[in-house]
Amino acid sequence: MAISHAGLPAIRAQVGAALDEFLERQRGVLAAIAPDLTPWMDAITGLLSGGKRLRPAFCYWGWRAAGGEDCPQVHAAAAALELLHASALVHDDLIDGSDTRRGQPSVHRRLAARHAEAGWRGSADAFGTGAAVLAGDLLMAWTDELFHASGLAAAALRRGQPVLDTMRTELVCGQYLDLLGQAAGDGTVASALRVARYKSAGYTVERPLQLGAALAGAGAELTTACAGYGAGVGVAFQLRDDLLGVFGDPAQTGKPSGGDLREGKRTVLVALARQRASAGQRELLDRLLGDPLLDEAGAEEIRSVLTQTRAVAECERMIDAGVAEGLAALDGAPMPGEARLALAELAVIATARSE
Repeated sequence: MAISHAGLPAIRAQVGAALDEFLERQRGVLAAIAPDLTPWMDAITGLLSGGKRLRPAFCYWGWRAAGGEDCPQVHAAAAALELLHASALVHDDLIDGSDTRRGQPSVHRRLAARHAEAGWRGSADAFGTGAAVLAGDLLMAWTDELFHASGLAAAALRRGQPVLDTMRTELVCGQYLDLLGQAAGDGTVASALRVARYKSAGYTVERPLQLGAALAGAGAELTTACAGYGAGVGVAFQLRDDLLGVFGDPAQTGKPSGGDLREGKRTVLVALARQRASAGQRELLDRLLGDPLLDEAGAEEIRSVLTQTRAVAECERMIDAGVAEGLAALDGAPMPGEARLALAELAVIATARSE
């Protein structure tokens, strides 16, 4: 059995414990406001019970790369990124009209079902939408609360705050650019890469890594290395996610098969296919992509075009290149060998061909 350097099981356990403790406190706060908030809190905690915890792992190893010691406080600070991620998932599922997330009903669907089962007045869907918007907003607010309650020194938190602020701004802007791209985008590879960079890649790899490094007082050379690593591995991560969104097994991804196709996601994969497609293939893509009633036969037609145009092969090449670029950025970077090995392993884990 291969030796693991990233220590993901231990990180997941520590981050999970920090989240559980924080959420239990918040459950008490919400229950004191009104018992009616308990089912809403259940929907939030249900979403946070799963996930790979990649963002906290990158934050942790950024901390270790800059000389930080293993401690409960850094795990708690890193756990705040799971709240940010959950906020993004709630809003993303709402925007895309997604029915499931992590193998269970998405938050807005779960809350709409509660309305319908109770026989309340008005539209169940409208209630689910409004309640999910508020849940996402609350999770975003809780990001700061857990970060500052982590127990890290005030000076460390001051160093990290600008990175966390930048991460959130980029995430929301990337989400808007994704929405804009589906409505009025130019469909180019460059435009799709811009969305990938800001909506997912930056806040998944680069900024969490830089956040951990900043908390530990990293210098300019290490910060630059983190940016180079994060840019390459982060985009590779999103390209893999795009491929899984089209070709992945729903039992592994926790999302319905072909969901990205029905939503008309203007991903790098799709942009590459349109760029290389014949007139007939392009017509098929334009006709079927974004059709909310797209069936499996139609989805398979799109998959065939993505494969025939070698857009899939090009995405695989770009993933390999992104990982190589990220690893190259670590060469000569001022960090302990343990952190270098862990980040090399995380690059592979984040871009693996399955969930």
